Amino acid sequence: MSIVHALFEDREGESRVALTPETAKRFAKAGLTVRVERGAGAAAGFPDADYEGAGVEVVSRDAIGEADLVLTVGPPSAERVGALREGAVLLSFVQAARNPELAQALAARGVSTLAMELVPRITRAQSMDALSSQATVAGYKAVLLGAVEMPKMCPLLMTAAGTVPPARVVVFGAGVAGLQAIATARRLGCVVEATDVRMAAKEQVESLGGRFITVPGAEDLEDEGGYAKEQSAEFLARQREEVAKRVAEADLVITTAQVPGRKAPVLVTADMVRSMQPGSVIVDMAVESGGNCELAELGEIVQREGVTIVGIANIPATVPRHASELYAKNVLNLAQLLIGEEGKLTLDREDEVIAGCLLTHGGEITHERTRELLANASGGKA
Repeated sequence: MSIVHALFEDREGESRVALTPETAKRFAKAGLTVRVERGAGAAAGFPDADYEGAGVEVVSRDAIGEADLVLTVGPPSAERVGALREGAVLLSFVQAARNPELAQALAARGVSTLAMELVPRITRAQSMDALSSQATVAGYKAVLLGAVEMPKMCPLLMTAAGTVPPARVVVFGAGVAGLQAIATARRLGCVVEATDVRMAAKEQVESLGGRFITVPGAEDLEDEGGYAKEQSAEFLARQREEVAKRVAEADLVITTAQVPGRKAPVLVTADMVRSMQPGSVIVDMAVESGGNCELAELGEIVQREGVTIVGIANIPATVPRHASELYAKNVLNLAQLLIGEEGKLTLDREDEVIAGCLLTHGGEITHERTRELLANASGGKA
């Protein structure tokens, strides 16, 4: 019988967990022995007693070496990779472009790694798309972070003491996080405008009650997978010019623009920050990949030119209960592609979902796009 083992997250500030008591029951029903490291779910509201009540073995960190299937949220540390047994399967966010040494270490250890950020965005894999589930949480929380920092209220209020105008919000990027931010801001009563390099986003923005800021040339900047391509300097200049006026009038700006494997584009310059009204707020959701705001600082909330700039990293971890529940279901749905009769694990490399997110296997980095990114980053020596 195969053993599935959920890690206690080592990363500072990481409060999510990759296994919940609910998903643990599903693993057990599929024939696996289910283990979780002591205290792994506590920060997300899942005490050890809840796992034990679901039939899970609560174990120490040392038990990882016995695991066939290892579940985690953030990239495992070098110490944890070294403790994995050869041939184990790891399901995790890896972000190999930012962590090339980790990808190489996993390959050298003989671990088969299914990177959650590489799950292909196809209809069949929607229930496994952890990027989308966590972006949904982040987009929601980003608006609340901004609302807390603003010296104004969000909705239009007509009172005996006078009328309070609604807050004006500008959202950069209308992917999953941006759309959730738009929806949340609208629920709070804000007037919302949004821009995106993909013209396909216009209809989605407007369906949520937002106004779409059109930038000439945007229709050419979407790849086959539906992701935004890296933008040219010329396009970014046009985009900044088009939205600069809206930013200057905004009470809250939320930036979400990221390109897989690349540094986030700078969309809000220092000059644009200076143009904003005192007391305005920027929430930079791309701060971990370089930041969309030129003045954002990773992990900090800072005051610049009278504007509050929120650079909190790992926003989903600030909503750990629901973020964990969603992520754990993504992990379970992907893992089910591996689980055969009596809980035996089988890695079918012909399956398009598995092939799309298989980062390492058999001692090699098997994901072609990642190999290319790492080779480019190292001058062709990956």
